[in-house]
Amino acid sequence: MTAVKEYDLIIIGSGSGNSLINEDWDGKKVAMIDGGRFGGTCLNFGCIPTKMYVYPASVIARAKDATKLGIEVEHKNTAWRQIRDRIFSRIDAISEGGLDWRKRQPSVDVYEEYARFTDSHTLMTDSGVLLTAPQIVVATGSRVTLPQVPGINLPQVHTSDTVMRIDELPDRVVVIGGGFIAAEFAHVFSGLGAQVTQAVRSDRVLRAHDDTIAERFAQEAPNHWDLRLNHGLQSIEETGNGAVTVTFDRRGQRVEVEADLVLVATGRTPNSDTVNAAPFFDMDDRGLITVDQHQRVLSGGSPVKGVWALGDVASPYQLKHVANAEMRTVQHNLLNPDHLKSTDHRYVPSAVFTHPQIATVGLTETQARQQAEFEGFEITVKVQNMGDVAYGWAMDDAVGLCKIIARKYTGEILGAHLIGEDSANLIQPLIQAMSFGLSAQDMARGQYWIHPALTEVVENALLGLELD
Repeated sequence: MTAVKEYDLIIIGSGSGNSLINEDWDGKKVAMIDGGRFGGTCLNFGCIPTKMYVYPASVIARAKDATKLGIEVEHKNTAWRQIRDRIFSRIDAISEGGLDWRKRQPSVDVYEEYARFTDSHTLMTDSGVLLTAPQIVVATGSRVTLPQVPGINLPQVHTSDTVMRIDELPDRVVVIGGGFIAAEFAHVFSGLGAQVTQAVRSDRVLRAHDDTIAERFAQEAPNHWDLRLNHGLQSIEETGNGAVTVTFDRRGQRVEVEADLVLVATGRTPNSDTVNAAPFFDMDDRGLITVDQHQRVLSGGSPVKGVWALGDVASPYQLKHVANAEMRTVQHNLLNPDHLKSTDHRYVPSAVFTHPQIATVGLTETQARQQAEFEGFEITVKVQNMGDVAYGWAMDDAVGLCKIIARKYTGEILGAHLIGEDSANLIQPLIQAMSFGLSAQDMARGQYWIHPALTEVVENALLGLELD
């Protein structure tokens, strides 16, 4: 009979889960399990490397936009390998260094393989090692999903996991998908000099965003790359010269696009199946492990003692800052079972680092109107264009806007949505106001707003709300 290794804590996943181990676990036995690249998605395949590509692409895009200001800048060349090597020489060192550091800790055993639950508190690794602990944290993240069409496994087809490490910038890129990953990579490749076609299956890009933002983005994106709606992917076929033909169905019409590289960004799947969670824990229809507000994993609707989950495997928010917040909740609750904390998911912001940049928090206008009708209150909405404030004049901006949605009688901010220059930073005071209960009236008039900074677009949007 195989002996079972006993631990005080088992962590499955080395992304946000890696941060759980602090000085409180010194002298205790901890197992960390991860068969993927140490550090998780954000470090290796997601937030960090993508933004390190986004920044140079945005520098070029802004330079091109400056022609309307009387400045003509020529983009002569993109040194793709130099950009790539700058990014991954840093990231790979962090990943490898983090793994080495964990392996040198006397109280931590690192298993560089995958594992599956055999019961609620026992796991078997791929090599057959059985592990058990009274406390287990599932932080296995999510993975890319691919549509099952002919040619999807061709070498010219990439996902966000692989495309950033290619050797050369392709001349022609087809991006499949209408979400934030697709929008960001369309900007990256277009900005760096490729001819980009972004194909979206439905008639709407960025479906999760507020209508005003999605419509403004759909108007502006075609000025930078070829955005095609209602294009359903049918197949990908090699042409014989290293390129491929990507075939779409557009409302019954066959459409073909030639490409040197195809990036598929059509969604992600929680890695709950890879740990065999379903037989032992509650799951929702998206494959997420079900947790309560304390991040305790549920079975039959009740918490399973000592089993926790965080991040993409248990949260509908595929965001590193959410995974980190959930990690802090679990970190506290592991050691304080009689004084549990909850994760605050009320005002979760996000940004799309495309061109133009997008940021959002809270309810969309449609969601707010539905809630208002159900609960019996009125809302007020203001859309303030960036081009109507002084710094917007300086940029000659005709794209950016700030949209704020609030309760008419209290000034409670229900949602905020921005598109345009530096939106991910401009939205932060609105997130702060929502999180700490600051009304639109108090926020607008209770502080100075630097003139003529671009933050005046937020000030004017607040002042434009019709409040009682």
